[in-house]
Amino acid sequence: MRNQIYLLGLMVLFLVSCTLKQGDIQKSDYPSDGSVLPFPEPASASVTGKTLADSKHQWRKAENHLPADAPNIVIFMTDDAGFGNPSTFGGPIHTPTMTRLAEAGISYNAFHTTAMCSPTRASLLTGRNHHRVGAGQIAELASDWDGYVGLIPKSTATFAQVLSYYGYNTAAFGKWHNTPVTDITKLGPFDRYPTGLGFDYFYGFLAGETSQYEPALFENTNPVQAPHDPKYHLTEDMAEKAIEWLRTSNTINPGKPFFMYFTPGAVHGPHHIFKEWADKYDGRFDEGWEALRQLTFEKQKEMGWIPEDAVLNPLAKGMQKWDDVPQSQREFQIRLMEIFAGFLEHTDVQYGKVVDELERQGLLENTLIIYINSDNGPSAEGMNGTISELLAQNAMPSTVDQQIEVLNRVYGGPEALGGPKLENMYHHGWTYTGSTPFQGTKLVAAHLGGTRTPLVISWPKKIKHDGKVRSQFHHVNDIAATIYDILDINPPAVVDGFEQQSLDGVSMAYTFDQPEAKSNKKTQYFEILGSRGIYHEGWFAGTFGPRAPWSTDMEGIFNWEPDNEVWELYNLEEDYSQSKDLAAENPEKLAELKSLFDKEATDNLVYPIGASMYTVFFHPEELPSSPLTKWSFYEGQDRIPEAMAPKFASGRSTLAVIDAEIGKNAEGVLFALGGISSGFTVYMDNGFLKAEYNAMTMNRYKIASQSALPAGKVKIEVETLYDIKERMAPATVTLKVDGKQVGQGRIERSVPAAHTASETFDVGLDLGSPVALDYYDRAPFRFNGKINKIDIRYID
Repeated sequence: MRNQIYLLGLMVLFLVSCTLKQGDIQKSDYPSDGSVLPFPEPASASVTGKTLADSKHQWRKAENHLPADAPNIVIFMTDDAGFGNPSTFGGPIHTPTMTRLAEAGISYNAFHTTAMCSPTRASLLTGRNHHRVGAGQIAELASDWDGYVGLIPKSTATFAQVLSYYGYNTAAFGKWHNTPVTDITKLGPFDRYPTGLGFDYFYGFLAGETSQYEPALFENTNPVQAPHDPKYHLTEDMAEKAIEWLRTSNTINPGKPFFMYFTPGAVHGPHHIFKEWADKYDGRFDEGWEALRQLTFEKQKEMGWIPEDAVLNPLAKGMQKWDDVPQSQREFQIRLMEIFAGFLEHTDVQYGKVVDELERQGLLENTLIIYINSDNGPSAEGMNGTISELLAQNAMPSTVDQQIEVLNRVYGGPEALGGPKLENMYHHGWTYTGSTPFQGTKLVAAHLGGTRTPLVISWPKKIKHDGKVRSQFHHVNDIAATIYDILDINPPAVVDGFEQQSLDGVSMAYTFDQPEAKSNKKTQYFEILGSRGIYHEGWFAGTFGPRAPWSTDMEGIFNWEPDNEVWELYNLEEDYSQSKDLAAENPEKLAELKSLFDKEATDNLVYPIGASMYTVFFHPEELPSSPLTKWSFYEGQDRIPEAMAPKFASGRSTLAVIDAEIGKNAEGVLFALGGISSGFTVYMDNGFLKAEYNAMTMNRYKIASQSALPAGKVKIEVETLYDIKERMAPATVTLKVDGKQVGQGRIERSVPAAHTASETFDVGLDLGSPVALDYYDRAPFRFNGKINKIDIRYID
């Protein structure tokens, strides 16, 4: 099929080239059947004479390429939620909107993601397998193998692009994690922002995560600063913006169909939610994660959501059991889960606001709503429970007791959890309750806990609720094909002059009125971070990969030998929860599936296995980042992504020279990188020169001048000199003014890699969340003097 569409594209281009003079190609000469997009522009309807007297004017009409009753389309997709989380399907967390839509529509219990956020989003939007669209890894950790390059190719247009050409209004709200990190500057390029990939309007953020209180926001391609307001919450803001857009769309273009892609960063870490939402779950999790997992499993069966013969998998080997959690830590661990639960319910309620607006406007009846519970399985990246989630990604060891000590000493205790000053995340034991009844979590492509997620589809005009669970095996790459099928759109052969690759997904529309039909999805491969698997006609084979996401042990990665890994085999037709490994009993079937994986991996640019870890673990010097070793900054320059700015991280010594003019009692930020969880800031306060190195919340190293600086022109030097070029290396920070040393201090433990996921480098103020608690209430703490220039260079 892929070859047929490719040949069709070549034929179309050949025919177009044969009928046009060179240099005289017009859109109106293109085919009008949708095989080439955009459609040709409508011809003039006016009659042209030599004068107005013998001419007739008539406005041309745009041709309608859609069915008369084309539905509006809304996609909701949560981030890092688990199969066993929503109350709709037996979980402990109240999800009223999901329940409302499920009771009006249909639900699927064998729908799959890729096990990772960016890959799932790229696959969903394009209808292709994630490696085929360059998303074998998140863009920040890309490498230059085609399957991992972090660029959605022009040959795989998103269905938002196609729907836009067919006449839909389109908008995206929330997390967009499919733009190369090196493009996220005010210079662009902007062709791989949402507005360059088919969306008329975008409101959200371009990173893997951001603060819900002080996010790094964009509106279209323009940076937007959220208010420094404790009542602000990003997911609420996006719901309000979505409703505003809906109203505008229906007012300006009544009757014109729209596509809304509403995919917030919730409930990805950091887990940020107002206290009253977390308090709803007070006492609900006091018995621990094993008890909650068992209770969820029983409820799933009672509701008929999973088969009666499904088996509950035990906690994974090496996971901490609740009985082994010290009493002194239990309040902390329970509160982290209460916060997660409140965060997830709050997110679902925001979707409900959008559904309510559709109903108010009389649009709900003919709106196809696709509610994907999550872009992957629940995340175990909080490890043993944390107040600073990126500690784990930076492989900076700390104990739970150490974190509780900092929580109590610096932040006043558990009341600060879930608030704007911390980036907390729950224990991996709670994560596993979200995977009930499966093995695995996010980042595990070999087990269903990483890939399987509930799906609800509601379309009152065409889909009638029948109370029957759909169990056909499907994948996010099937959504695009389903939409094209519903709209009778043949996937185009050429879009914007680029020949298109065929879709990998298949339509799910047959399941709408055939709940027990056999799945038409025969084969689907999975691969994330070396964890991989293959589904084929009811069977699944996979191998776990080099590292458990809930483990801080990196030795598995560096000693990993993919060719020597042990593969497992499951018959999903008889074993819903992937609980009985049949590899030893059926080596022939295992060999058949491994051979099929090899074919799929070759066809889909998966090889080399391990490419997703090439930059992040083996060659961090090749991570996508600025090639510069020295910079000149000026006042007013801000929102420069961390990857494109000087790195104030382990082993990279720097010298910053600041040419400034200060007044008496000068105050404000000279420059800052990062945010409340981690970063480096240099600032003035009541005339004193200060610097703070915030090492992942756990350590805040502060340096200050011994006296206030006199007013006038000053040359400030800030030298950060590392003792050695190693991870977490200590450093000395020296402050000089006009050549004279005025302060010095030590960084005992530095951050090895990235301080944050979305915070930026700013000159003259500290945007987003502030690096230093000392000026938190004065953020963004704009400098009240004049910065003429800041030169920063590496000195090693």
